Amino acid sequence: MAEETGGVRLTVLDDGAAPAVSVVPVAELAARVRELDAASRPRWVWADTATTYGRLLRAGARVERCFDLRLCRKILRRAVGAPPPSDLWDDVEEREDRHDAPPTLFESLTLPAEEVLAERLRQREAVAASREPGRLAALLAAESAGALLAAEMRHDGLPWDRTVHDQLLTEVLGARPPLGARPPVLEALAEDVRGALDAPRLNPDSGQALLRALHSAGISVQTTRKWELEQVDHPVVAPLLEYKKLARLHSANGWAWADEWVRPGPAGAGRERFHPDYVPGGVVTGRWATRGGGALQLPKQVRGAVVADPGWTLVVADVAQLEPRVLAAMARDEAMARAAHGQDLYQGLVDQGVIDTRAHAKVAMLGALYGATSGAAGDLAPRLLRAFPRATSVVEGAAMRGEVGGTVRTWLGRTSPPPPPAWTAVQDKQHERDATDDDRRRARRLARDWGRFTRNFVVQGTAAEWALCWLADLRARLRALGGDGGAGHSPHLVFFLHDEVIVHTPVALAEDVAAAVRESAAGAGRLLFGEFPVDFPLDVSVVDTYADAE
Repeated sequence: MAEETGGVRLTVLDDGAAPAVSVVPVAELAARVRELDAASRPRWVWADTATTYGRLLRAGARVERCFDLRLCRKILRRAVGAPPPSDLWDDVEEREDRHDAPPTLFESLTLPAEEVLAERLRQREAVAASREPGRLAALLAAESAGALLAAEMRHDGLPWDRTVHDQLLTEVLGARPPLGARPPVLEALAEDVRGALDAPRLNPDSGQALLRALHSAGISVQTTRKWELEQVDHPVVAPLLEYKKLARLHSANGWAWADEWVRPGPAGAGRERFHPDYVPGGVVTGRWATRGGGALQLPKQVRGAVVADPGWTLVVADVAQLEPRVLAAMARDEAMARAAHGQDLYQGLVDQGVIDTRAHAKVAMLGALYGATSGAAGDLAPRLLRAFPRATSVVEGAAMRGEVGGTVRTWLGRTSPPPPPAWTAVQDKQHERDATDDDRRRARRLARDWGRFTRNFVVQGTAAEWALCWLADLRARLRALGGDGGAGHSPHLVFFLHDEVIVHTPVALAEDVAAAVRESAAGAGRLLFGEFPVDFPLDVSVVDTYADAE
């Protein structure tokens, strides 16, 4: 699918048949897409889902499957080297790599229909020539499915009650202040901070000014971060930490945020909608990000504002200890899988006698995933090494590859980026004849840091792949339950946060949706890891408001 003068050019490819080309007027596109999608379940191919599918959704058309060339090319560039060069695409990628590409990049980029088709063929050839084409093809399909879902969740929105939101904010911040002013509770805390530091003109929102005031009061801290302030014994600490917490709520999810991101819902919905802008694959590991609205950081203080429409309910589900379970499956470590089977993994480690307490088990496992070498995590690490040598060897091997500048892959083949040139320059410097001890220490430190990145990349990236497969399968099951009637009539996903989802559903279908959520999680595990005996248990709640979810 590609735009051209006179409408949108649709090229239908069917194995064994010549391409069928038609130009559909823009006004007729949505109807034609609905017709084709229902008749033959095609996989739509386009340059960018966020731009193309968003327009289709606004016109009332939804599709079952797609192939997002931009997202897939980004994966292929690292996995197998860039597909054969194309000036149009390479210009886009250079701008993305500089991190200055605008969010609406493809709205200003015209791709001829021939180029869309040519790029699809280039990508197919690149996958076919890869080391594991089956896994890589699965990753590209999952990434594209995630792009569809991200566009749908942005379009449909999360049910939001502005009245409840205002009440929640007022309870903790005081009445809504005039534009540019602080709420009463924040202003009172600011006065407490000024008084404790004897700094009557201090603006606590200014990090530099706050740090100077702390130093003037004899408080030797390097930053104003919570973990460092908590080590300080001074009257300013309690009001300052409370101020920072509430100031974050006010700026990230306060009244001004709601004015920008919450809009009226569809006719008859009964609630307004929060419309986040998800970015699939926005993090290098494949995790999602957002361009605005902070959907990936909805704090507990405002979750009570997420309220189902009348006659509808919310099915909230999250998977327990996703990354350690993924690690057990990647390593084919049956001992670790048994510790997790049907129960809390950390308690399973205690029951098997690997670790003495659940708290220590969590510290040890997170230390293994993130490369902690000191403190309690470092002390407990040898126990995991002895109990689960296969699992620990996966992350240790990934860390060693990173320390020497190598790249690593997730289960389906997403490849980590190489170290930046500055990292390589530091490593080269330590081998020069005039290298100092400081040069060598810096090189070792940076090598360990990059090793921690690659250590976590393989697990976090594979967990993101599991989540994409979960989402794609669940989306298909929800369509089967409610038909393609759109968000106003059918169960539909409205929220996603790494290992948690929310489905907005008619009350009559709530139990069917809960079952679909569980079945999709099990299906994602089988799709990725076959019959390996690892499970992905979910906590599932059927609630009227997100705040009531367990």
